Amino acid sequence: MQNVYFCLVKPRLAAYLPVLAALLLAPCCSTTRVLAPGEYRLEKNELVVRGDGDFNASELTPYLRQQPGSSLLFGWDPFLSIYNWSDGSNRFFSRLWRKIGVAPVVYSPAAERTSAENIRTHLDYLGYYGSQVRTETQERGRRIRVRYLIDLGKRYKIDEIRYEIPGPKAFGEAFYADTAAVRKALLGTWLSEKSLDAESGRSSSHFRNLGYYSLGKSNYTFEADTLRDGRALLTYRVLPYGRAETAPEDSLLRVFRMGKVEIAHDSELTFRSGVLRGLNTIHPGDLYSERNVANTYNRLSALRVFNSVGIELSRADSALVDCRIRLTRSPVQGIKANIEASSNSTGLLGFSPQLSYFHRNIFHGGEWLSLGFSGNFQFKLNDPTQRSNELGISAGLSLPKFLGLPYSSFKGSSIPRTEINLSYNYQNRPEYTRHLFSTSYGYSGTTASRIAYQIYPLQVNFVRLTDLDATFNGTLAANPFMRYSYQDHLDAGLGATFYHNTSTDIVPRLSYRFHRLGFDLSGNVLSLFKGYMGRNADGAATIGGSPFTQYVRGEYATGLAWQPGGSEGQSVAVRILAGAGYAYGNSTALPFEKQFYCGGASSMRGWQARELGPGYSPQDETFIIPSQTGDIKLEANLEYRFDIYWKLEGALFTDVGNVWTLHDDGTPAGTAAAFHIDDFYRSLAADWGVGLRIYLNFILLRVDLGMKLHDPSRPEGRRLVSPDAWLRRGGYAVHFGVGYPF
Repeated sequence: MQNVYFCLVKPRLAAYLPVLAALLLAPCCSTTRVLAPGEYRLEKNELVVRGDGDFNASELTPYLRQQPGSSLLFGWDPFLSIYNWSDGSNRFFSRLWRKIGVAPVVYSPAAERTSAENIRTHLDYLGYYGSQVRTETQERGRRIRVRYLIDLGKRYKIDEIRYEIPGPKAFGEAFYADTAAVRKALLGTWLSEKSLDAESGRSSSHFRNLGYYSLGKSNYTFEADTLRDGRALLTYRVLPYGRAETAPEDSLLRVFRMGKVEIAHDSELTFRSGVLRGLNTIHPGDLYSERNVANTYNRLSALRVFNSVGIELSRADSALVDCRIRLTRSPVQGIKANIEASSNSTGLLGFSPQLSYFHRNIFHGGEWLSLGFSGNFQFKLNDPTQRSNELGISAGLSLPKFLGLPYSSFKGSSIPRTEINLSYNYQNRPEYTRHLFSTSYGYSGTTASRIAYQIYPLQVNFVRLTDLDATFNGTLAANPFMRYSYQDHLDAGLGATFYHNTSTDIVPRLSYRFHRLGFDLSGNVLSLFKGYMGRNADGAATIGGSPFTQYVRGEYATGLAWQPGGSEGQSVAVRILAGAGYAYGNSTALPFEKQFYCGGASSMRGWQARELGPGYSPQDETFIIPSQTGDIKLEANLEYRFDIYWKLEGALFTDVGNVWTLHDDGTPAGTAAAFHIDDFYRSLAADWGVGLRIYLNFILLRVDLGMKLHDPSRPEGRRLVSPDAWLRRGGYAVHFGVGYPF
């Protein structure tokens, strides 16, 4: 009797088996097969620095002429092996493997010698004089590792500074008035070309702001006498002439004033000249100032009306500088679109489209008009009872000045813009219908340290609820805490947001760091007039029959991304977020729209928006569509990003966080939702997932699959989610978004 064995594989899984097999076999394949005889693959560079325990060896990595191929994940790069599947021919599959894979880096002895010399040169620049760099190579089959053994040279501290300053007398007086800054920059520091170069740049910029238009870094020279005891005596010189100048010797040390100042822009662009004159800080007769030139450039660029701002300076004679400002227009109108989508294992779908129109010169003076339309739709197919629709419309006007103050009141490179906003939001859920009317007045701008801010001394929101479901209305009557969150109310107060990002890219992909701080304060001014207001059945003061809210709310987020080992094609990103709100006075709970939530395309990606928390709480069955919120939010995100092929990127991520309430009424439900400092960590949720991104230069599209690892809403003892449940009902969520999540 013949035995017959069958292998049953699901059709979808079978389609992926070749890919899975390739990825599993890739690490086992040779990574040197395509090398020519006598060639070696550079596997690793190692920098060993001796002589200074505080020296950061990674600072020397950019000076290595050859870098080994970057690893995709923890030292493993399957694409290096895939490249070696090629036999070097021009056949289809051979070319395909070379296209998909990554070629090995062929070791070069010449590049090794050049790298050692580059390191020595850079160490001299840093002030380690007489450094020695030796190399060792270690062969492992057809692979090779290079060790750079670096003995740091001697350093000298600047102990004394002598000055040789030429005439005229006015320049000498100005220079010696600045020597306190010179001593602060140099005295007692290590002698190095780097520090001397920085000082010449600082000093020449200082004097160009005082009218010395022609003075540059090339007019500075330094001479150092080094002593055996590690001290250095520095001679600091300023040359009165340029190295390639034929002008009189004192011409570079003269004070210049501004001559003619012209502003010109494209004739097709209509722009009020009064606004340009107000923003310009370069005026005829003023002392020349490099700072004023930079301020004018930044102010005009910030209008976002001009494609380029060119400031041309030319000497009119021995004491005057003429200025011509040329402005070329850019498109002033446009439309932006964005969309986020998500789905979870229960079949709940969500779409959040956004469409906005902008005009950056609506009144011909750099005024920005913006009109926005947004939506949020959640539903289950074939179940009309589980549906939530949200629509919003907004209008904003941004003026390029601080209303009530002239341009001359601001001396820096940024002038606050005046912001006026108006919006309406409609939300229809199975339990209720909400109408939210909002308006705000405030200012926005950027500080000298590149901190962007939005400050609103006036924010007013009016919320009205209608069409309350009878069951939901009964729940509110039995739960005072929920009733305070879901009622008509007036929210009037102030708010502010501060944001700093080291990257200016629309889609930052490399190393960056950001901080964001926001807070709201509501009801304090209105509370002064409570004695003149009516009261509702709960005893809260009302305006027009609606109570006003009184609370304080703050939120802080910080994050960074970096390239591990300086390698291209991969990065690690981290974000930490914390927020809290507290209701007091005329309110016993935060209004619903100010409460925190987790989940969604940019938060806890194992859950849909508003599906997680608070605390250990299971999903509130009062709401057909999830609406889990809290007064406190803590969240941390970690994401590893890597290039796959062409415009495709991959990601591995994990998220940890939750929301909690401050309210604990002593009931089991209240205790489960409340934040307790001693054991809140036990109620932290966790997920992990994979993502795929398409980078299109100006925009990034992404899809993330998040799977639950720890679900605090489950019964105790079952909160850890086993791998066999990750892709089952209640175990995952899929999100589509635009841009990185953080």
